[in-house]
Amino acid sequence: MNAVEFIISGMLAAATPFLLAALGELVVERAGVLNLGVEGLMALGAVLAFIVVYHGGGHLLGFVGAGLGSAILSLVFAVLALGFRANQVATGLAIGILGQGLSALFGKSYESLTVKGLPKLAFPGLSEIPVIGRLFVEDIVVWLSLVVTFAIWAVFAYTRVGLVVRAIGENPKAAHAIGYPVIAIRVAAIAFGGMMAGFAGAYAAAVYTPLWADGMIAGRGWIAIALVVFGTWLAGRIFLGACLFGAVSLMSLAAQATGLDVSSQLLSSLPYLVTIVVLGVISADRRRLLRLNGVASLGEPFEH
Repeated sequence: MNAVEFIISGMLAAATPFLLAALGELVVERAGVLNLGVEGLMALGAVLAFIVVYHGGGHLLGFVGAGLGSAILSLVFAVLALGFRANQVATGLAIGILGQGLSALFGKSYESLTVKGLPKLAFPGLSEIPVIGRLFVEDIVVWLSLVVTFAIWAVFAYTRVGLVVRAIGENPKAAHAIGYPVIAIRVAAIAFGGMMAGFAGAYAAAVYTPLWADGMIAGRGWIAIALVVFGTWLAGRIFLGACLFGAVSLMSLAAQATGLDVSSQLLSSLPYLVTIVVLGVISADRRRLLRLNGVASLGEPFEH
């Protein structure tokens, strides 16, 4: 397998943790809330899923536990940010640190242990296409993440629920004036975002790299937050961005495997360097698009 085939074959799987977490954050931000605790929520979901799978609970129960655990932690953020109107940036950072601390605590006795991942599922016919056919051989979580991407796009584009969430993010006072429960909907969005971050962490620890190591999320949560801006708050563009960052993360592995005389630390930093460059380019050249799709009341507390 050459470097190109390696990147193509692993791109969707590498993109899945970014994608799941970013889609959850998309819903949260569309509701007008900025949650910067995604890294910690992913870390907590990762350790909970790993523990459940390691003790024989199976991947389904592992994902359920991860989603519930991270959703509960995100509700702590909701209580502080919405109930007590604490600063959302500071609160999100605190929740992120708490999640990473809990992850280190719960996972300490599982360091370097491994679990069995999920089997690959191939699309008949498509998986046999030379080179790009490897894209169509993935585990069920990857395929479900594509379904979720389409579902979230459809909800925001065509349903009343999506319209209400967007209205609350744009003008919560007007939405409240016509009878929509702004706080309740924002809490639901935050819980959904926490659940998705938990699923992302579960995939990273129990499927993609089925072992436990402290700090294994390694900045994926921050890239997921950046992906929401990269995709200008649109699910389809977030998917493309996740694929880009998934491919870039694999490029460093491919370069090391081919013996390229470049520092491994520099290669490992490629996804983060790309994040900085891309966000800089977007901010400079696509301001109109950011204003058009941005959320007017993002991060602002709601008082009525």
